Amino acid sequence: MPFFSNLDIFLFSLIAGLLVYWLIFRKKVEPIPEFKKLDAQTTRETSFIDKMKKTGKNIVVFYGSQTGTAEEFSNRLSKDAHRYGMKGMSADPEEYDMSELSRLPEIENSLAIFCMATYGEGDPTDNSQDFYDWLQEGDADFTGVKYTVFALGNKTYEHYNAMGKYVDKRLAELGAQRIFDLGMGDDDGNLEEDFVSWREQFWPAVCEHFGVEATGEESSIRQYELKVHSDLNMNKIYTGEVGRLKSFENQKPPFDSKNPFLAPVSVNRKLNKAGDRHLMHLELDITGSKIRYESGDHVAVYPINDSVIVSRIGEVLGVDLDTVISLNNLDEESNKKHPFPCPSTYRTALTHYLDITNPPRTNVLYELAQYATEPKEQENMRKMASSSPEGKALYQSWVLDSCRNILAILEDLPSLRPPIDHLCELLPRLQARYYSIASSSKVHPNSIHICAVVVEYETKTGRVNKGVATNWLKSKMPTDNGHKATVPMYIRKSQFRLPFKSTNPVIMVGPGTGIAPFMGFVQERGWLKEQGKEVGETVLYYGCRHKNEDFLYQEELEEFEKTGVLTALNVAFSRDQAEKVYVQHLLKKSKEAVWRLVHTDNAHIYICGDARNMARDVQNAFYEIAEELGGLSRAQAVDYIKKLMTKGRYSQDVWS
Repeated sequence: MPFFSNLDIFLFSLIAGLLVYWLIFRKKVEPIPEFKKLDAQTTRETSFIDKMKKTGKNIVVFYGSQTGTAEEFSNRLSKDAHRYGMKGMSADPEEYDMSELSRLPEIENSLAIFCMATYGEGDPTDNSQDFYDWLQEGDADFTGVKYTVFALGNKTYEHYNAMGKYVDKRLAELGAQRIFDLGMGDDDGNLEEDFVSWREQFWPAVCEHFGVEATGEESSIRQYELKVHSDLNMNKIYTGEVGRLKSFENQKPPFDSKNPFLAPVSVNRKLNKAGDRHLMHLELDITGSKIRYESGDHVAVYPINDSVIVSRIGEVLGVDLDTVISLNNLDEESNKKHPFPCPSTYRTALTHYLDITNPPRTNVLYELAQYATEPKEQENMRKMASSSPEGKALYQSWVLDSCRNILAILEDLPSLRPPIDHLCELLPRLQARYYSIASSSKVHPNSIHICAVVVEYETKTGRVNKGVATNWLKSKMPTDNGHKATVPMYIRKSQFRLPFKSTNPVIMVGPGTGIAPFMGFVQERGWLKEQGKEVGETVLYYGCRHKNEDFLYQEELEEFEKTGVLTALNVAFSRDQAEKVYVQHLLKKSKEAVWRLVHTDNAHIYICGDARNMARDVQNAFYEIAEELGGLSRAQAVDYIKKLMTKGRYSQDVWS
């Protein structure tokens, strides 16, 4: 009798076959091959040196960019290179292995340019954080590396251009050779003019250093080519998503700048009781998103442009905005395949992806000038893009002072009718807008509060300009015809934090919408008290124009004062009397109490609001108090406050 019957053998073979089938094909559904593919891709592309060699580039322009300006400048410099018989590439330091910088001398006549913006309190931008950390820790040898830095910042901030200055200094310490002076761009003045003036002197210095000559080619070079799609499946077309296609339809955490969360608006109310401004309080529902935030963080929202302006651009240029297009990079090796998510329609690009409301920079005018058929108009556009004093003055008055956006320029230059695809290539990306969060996650774990003023003003040309984000947020009512209004958002962490010890007193100074983060702080101090924690003095200096018009959160603040959560509520109503009274006046009025809290009781000071005037005036008030009550000279008082900043006891969340 056989050991196995035929049935046994059949069953055994069947089971073995199924097992083999399962082992082989099970692997196919596992995501392992995808990871392998990704790894190969990352290793292949993290070497900017290999990429430069492969594509014959000898200039690399790195950018540290938070709002897109440094990236824009970097693109302009890499495009410039070909006018001098050189080849440039623009690069995001986050995407490359920056330790490879030491290999740059392997490429003949090579140069690294850094366009570095400073964010907040002298911090690096998100995309250059790793590079900054590496520079601080590293001891690389950059002998033979040639470089230059252009810094972007704002003079009204304490740490003006800190990131650019640091990169410039650190590269030299590591042995690199600076071939042109550090450029200083000031956004409080005219950043564009600073950049153009620096660039005008920079290229001749490069030519001299490398012994090359300008080719004289001034013609504009297209970076992208247009492809019109006639029969694309609608599911393959971007409709406003920032990153992954259809990411707004099937939302998946984690949520960040490339993958924002669509937060439903649960509250949208007007805060001011009267006056001609509209101050609003919004609440975004983050239930189920796994988003965490701390008091003092920022919420970033992605706004969309006014459909009236978008349609008008289409009318002026005589195009069908619903044409489906892709703009594809002519440099196939570039990491940046498209200027914005493609395929998309012109309408989607102008609504979601492109900045159509800020005055265009000079390079946009220069490139568009070729399409002006009227010689005088063409000449003026070229002049505004030049570095001649006359051209700079014309750009300042005609574009900047008159707040002309691209639509106003097209309307006021009737002979200028560029192809819409070139216009879309040149316009910068529409950026997320940051707001200080006006709530505490301890009290509102599933909700983020925003406090903002709606921007609307008349320009010198008689047009009405409206702030993109604030007007868009104003229209976001909790239910819109049965649909929930949503806002694409993510959280940006901040250094603006309550003291670690709840017993430390806090002094908060925030006029107008600068009250926002302090609503979160006060809520949190109240919550700590409820938990039975000992909480130090909580003092607020708040300023507005009129008590019965724009005293924001009046009821809540007075209630906090009544219950003792706020130890002192000091409010300056600047226009309720003949002489203007501001927060700095109230600080000086209670100087003894302020000095005791700061000098004896280890208080933490927080300033939020306008950087240009308020933050400076408040800082001066603290200098004066330190001089008068601490018996210090002016220089010692300045040093005293600087030390508080270094220790993290004097923090600012300011904007200009």
